[in-house]
Amino acid sequence: MTSANDPLPLPPAVRLIATDLDGTLLRDDKSVSDRTVAALAAAEEAGIEVFFVTGRPARWMGVVSDHVHGHGLAICANGAAVVDLHAGKLVQARPLERTTALDVVRTLRDAAPGTTFAVELSTGIHYEPDYPPFHLDPGATTATAEKLLGAEGPDSAAPVLKLLAQHPELTPDGFLALARTAAGDFASFTRSSPTALLEISGRGVSKASTLALCCAERGISSDQVVAFGDMPNDVEMLSWAGCSYAMGNAHPEVVAAASGRTVANNEDGVAVVIEEILASLKAVP
Repeated sequence: MTSANDPLPLPPAVRLIATDLDGTLLRDDKSVSDRTVAALAAAEEAGIEVFFVTGRPARWMGVVSDHVHGHGLAICANGAAVVDLHAGKLVQARPLERTTALDVVRTLRDAAPGTTFAVELSTGIHYEPDYPPFHLDPGATTATAEKLLGAEGPDSAAPVLKLLAQHPELTPDGFLALARTAAGDFASFTRSSPTALLEISGRGVSKASTLALCCAERGISSDQVVAFGDMPNDVEMLSWAGCSYAMGNAHPEVVAAASGRTVANNEDGVAVVIEEILASLKAVP
């Protein structure tokens, strides 16, 4: 079978589908189409595990929580958290150490004056006064990043899942390149927003590395995984998976990293490929 855009042989034994959410599985209005819901259910029925692998925090997973079958797990915060959506609890955290986060803050303040920060904890998000507020998190504490990350900050015992850095003037890709050059020895940097908003995790923490750990626990190899994504925070995952698809709306770096392309998220590109996978299984005698 082939993809909707580029011809791409599907692996002979697909055991796991890993898909990003925003710009990938979700339509632009943040809905999951009926076609996609049916495709996900059919994949699970055929014995193929489905993992949602996203930059979203666990508290923003309600849009897809009804569509996690079997295992109930999702990889959130770009690999920093594995969450059981059925039980509503954090299963595993791969945190960014607070001292390291402070090193990143200091370095980016020097390298890119005007940068503002938010701190994503396992218990919620908090941000600086000039950071663009999250409408979904009205109860956040507002203070400097140094105070938020300090011993007197909110929920000081909670793991730091992500540090977010926003710049009002730099281009998104330019800010990412600058940050990696200035502070790449401290942490992992990526982005998924159309604005100059960086997502910063512990070194080595990514969607790919956490997905690899989850697959290893299940005896699943990378060549048995099909992955989907659209933004730079998906690049490592798409490179790791044996078969991967950039969405029709994907960032150029994602297109370069993926082994094939499907149609855009608003055209149900993930469902298109899942249907092809299931059809290929039925065709095997």
